[in-house]
Amino acid sequence: MSTQDWPHDPDGEQGSEGRRKYGHAVLVKKVDEEEDFPLRAGEYREEFGDHPVRLDADTVVSVEEIFSSIDDDTEFEDIVTFHEAVGTAMRDDDLWTYEGAEAFTRTRG
Repeated sequence: MSTQDWPHDPDGEQGSEGRRKYGHAVLVKKVDEEEDFPLRAGEYREEFGDHPVRLDADTVVSVEEIFSSIDDDTEFEDIVTFHEAVGTAMRDDDLWTYEGAEAFTRTRG
C-alpha cells in the first residue's frame, strides 16, 4: 500500500501526530481504555485495518498487517492484554523496531 492509499496521513492528527507516536502508541490511540474493553481482535481489525501505523522514521504498515497473525476471535480483556497480544504479534512478524534502552545515546555510559 503506498502512502497515497492511506485513509489519512500517517503523520497527521489521526495517525502518529506528526511522527511523535509510533507502533503501539498509534494503535492504542484508537481505543478507549474504559469504554472499549473487552474487545475482539476482529472488531478492531474491521474498523481500523486500513489505517496506517508508523513503526519507525522510515516504515509505515497497516493495522491489518500488524493484526495478520492475531485470530479475529481473540478477545482482549483490557488494555494490558491488548498490548501483550499486539507486541507478541509484532515481534513474531518482524514488525518490532524497538532496540531497547541501550540503543539510545542518552543511556550509554
